Amino acid sequence: MSSSSSRRRTSHTTHRRAAGIALAGVAALIATAVQSGAASASPAQAPHSGKINPAHVAVKLTPSQRAELIRDADGAKARTAKDLGLGAQEKLVVKDVVKDADGTLHTRYERTYAGLPVLGGDLVVDTAESGQTERVLKATDAAVKVASLTPKVSQATAEKQAVRRAEALGGKASAGQSSRTVIWAASGKPALAYETVVGGLQDDGTPNQLHVITDASTGKELFRYQGIETGVGNTQYSGQVPLTTTLSGSTYTLNDGARGGHKTYNLNHGTSGTGTLFSQSSDTWGNGTTSNAATAGADAHYGAAVTWDFYKNTFGRSGIRNDGRAAYSRVHYGNSYVNAFWDDSCFCMTYGDGSGNADPLTSLDVAGHEMSHGVTSNTAGLNYSGESGGLNEGTSDIFGTGVEFYANNSTDVGDYLIGEKIDINGDGTPLRYMDKPSKDGASADYWYSGVGNKDVHYSSGIANHFFYLLSEGSGAKVINGVSYNSPTSDGLPVTGIGRDKALQIWYRALTTKFTSTTNYAAARTGTLAAAGELYGTSSAEYKAVQDAWAAVSVGSRSGGGGGGGTSFENSSDVQIPDYPGSAVTSSITVSGRSGNAPSNLQVSVDIVHTWSGDLQIDLVAPDGSTYRLKNSGYDPTPDVHATYTVNASSETANGTWKLRVRDLGYQDTGYIDDWKLTFP
Repeated sequence: MSSSSSRRRTSHTTHRRAAGIALAGVAALIATAVQSGAASASPAQAPHSGKINPAHVAVKLTPSQRAELIRDADGAKARTAKDLGLGAQEKLVVKDVVKDADGTLHTRYERTYAGLPVLGGDLVVDTAESGQTERVLKATDAAVKVASLTPKVSQATAEKQAVRRAEALGGKASAGQSSRTVIWAASGKPALAYETVVGGLQDDGTPNQLHVITDASTGKELFRYQGIETGVGNTQYSGQVPLTTTLSGSTYTLNDGARGGHKTYNLNHGTSGTGTLFSQSSDTWGNGTTSNAATAGADAHYGAAVTWDFYKNTFGRSGIRNDGRAAYSRVHYGNSYVNAFWDDSCFCMTYGDGSGNADPLTSLDVAGHEMSHGVTSNTAGLNYSGESGGLNEGTSDIFGTGVEFYANNSTDVGDYLIGEKIDINGDGTPLRYMDKPSKDGASADYWYSGVGNKDVHYSSGIANHFFYLLSEGSGAKVINGVSYNSPTSDGLPVTGIGRDKALQIWYRALTTKFTSTTNYAAARTGTLAAAGELYGTSSAEYKAVQDAWAAVSVGSRSGGGGGGGTSFENSSDVQIPDYPGSAVTSSITVSGRSGNAPSNLQVSVDIVHTWSGDLQIDLVAPDGSTYRLKNSGYDPTPDVHATYTVNASSETANGTWKLRVRDLGYQDTGYIDDWKLTFP
């Protein structure tokens, strides 16, 4: 299941990396020294565990109120750009505004440079009711500038290369659909580039919107992703359900006037256009089988309505764009097309009829999944490739699951299985499992270096597993008649906080903390910030987020490993200069310990960098002794997210410890995002 342009299972370039978000102010929310997981935020700011802090809940804005906030931000964007220290050629473009009950505004911007769109230049500015800027979250920390705006490679050459790439991936009738000059800043050093969109069809008949980013100076492919986000879901029909339709004269149509005018069309096996709006003289639609074309229309119409209600009643969101306007649905796409997809360009969902046209992919979790791609596109805009692509897919699985539980439909009960009814494997097994993603034979249970090179439908397993653990906890249990048994990477248990709270945390992170380049380490930081704002940094919910991420190998546990222990953390960003720059350090002061450090001192390191092989990492003890954690060497994978065990038993525990990092390779850049010392 996907979103925006055609998002299909494609391979990814290796020399890239999703840059983590720079949390300028959120670092203050996370303890510099955490004793047994207790954070240092003021208890007065934290509500009792289990209760959402109402000050940090987004208020429900009418379309006119939202439009007014966007107009205000647009009027002040030049001053905002100056305050942020952007260059003279950089300008901001307002994308969205979220307002909290305490008056805080979360304004999401895109960026231009010399009039060109900056891909990966998006950012979020949090402003207090007083007007003071509280924090800035950026998709890239790199300075957005290029040596020249004159390309050395022609646009036509870039387009030909992009078309050849689409053909190599199995594309049919491939042709350049559009091309524009951009600044590429989502990975590596910002560069003048072309973004070419290739149309036609993918190898399975899905519409193609392959976005290829080509360096305008060298002709090198910098990045590519599918704009159509595809996937499959539960094809079981939802039984007899109410539908909101429109009567005009004596004719009923599948036009939901109560939900922004959502319309459902019949493509009648076509692959383009909108097809024909479902209409008939009776307000009873379909007969529960594929013998009646309106059955699939009724399922899609119902799924769209439930998804609309889920977002409205759970998060106060009015439609996909939060502007009160509906998307539309198309059913009966192609012939025996076994997929469904979201397309930003038409702002619509499209459903195939499955193998042999026997199982239309028009169920609740599919509708929830596909529409959620639209929500992601209109909020964080997560790139549909690498780790951010896995987060994009995982977000749709998470909210699609939320929709299924929200519907409380006895014919299709809520579960943590994806595609459990379509029997796509031919043996009755689901397409994906949230409690243990690897059961599908391809998805990742835990984070590891290079997981971003997996197909996004499989790297999404980490997000799905995290969400399941945060909601339900680890171990064996039965929910709505389905048996689950969720493991953890460290063998330690996780206690869930409930699906409703987990959904609130994920949604707030998506809408106010994530950017287009957010990776798993940055998702951990963002969800912790969201949990801290909603429930307090000393709450059980905050600690559960830490533990659930640690259980999928992202970061450390709330108690610094097992149950207990003491951890000291520094989450302030430190930029790492490119070679031949000098080494940089980040310090942690340890106090309150007696004697020497242990023989199993845990050093957890989170570094955002576009080529991890460039990095040499050392731990420096208070007396200056050095312990090598990582040597530099050939490794094109991005980021370093690892926990190292150091025998520091000859060192005095108390004092200032340092993480020292040096970049020993040209071109790629990054920063220390977070590191932690844990005394078991």
